[in-house]
Amino acid sequence: MSAQVHVPSLFARVGTASALTLAVTSSMLAPGLVSDAEAATAHSTKALKVAASKKGAPYRYGAAGPSRFDCSGLTLYSFKKAGKKLPRTAQQQYNKTRHIAKSQRKRGDLVFFHSGRSVYHVGIYAGSGKIWHSPKSGDVVRLAKIWSKSVWYGRVR
Repeated sequence: MSAQVHVPSLFARVGTASALTLAVTSSMLAPGLVSDAEAATAHSTKALKVAASKKGAPYRYGAAGPSRFDCSGLTLYSFKKAGKKLPRTAQQQYNKTRHIAKSQRKRGDLVFFHSGRSVYHVGIYAGSGKIWHSPKSGDVVRLAKIWSKSVWYGRVR
């Protein structure tokens, strides 16, 4: 017995279809219909929402929440709430993720800022060239444009 799903209005004439039929049909008839957020894994999407919910929380070196964060503390906290375990520092988090090209980045992926081979900052990609991050002492968790070309991207597994 196949699972039945109600088809969105785009395919209203089809009625109901199995999940497999819907997936194949929607990708053939409407490529690009799925947004970056929908394409990202569920844990990455949840982690992004958690990070955004911490907007305005003050930076504190070494803090990993729930009310104060440093950069890697924010990513650690956000992914922990989404059911994924990350190491503590930005460099360790980079080493643990699946490295991806800029062209493959999706909302919820990690953005690592580096100098040479050393990672010094991390944020969560929010789309449109922006990240949620906890920048520095005296600042707060906020959405910001990616300000450097010296970045690498990683996907939490």
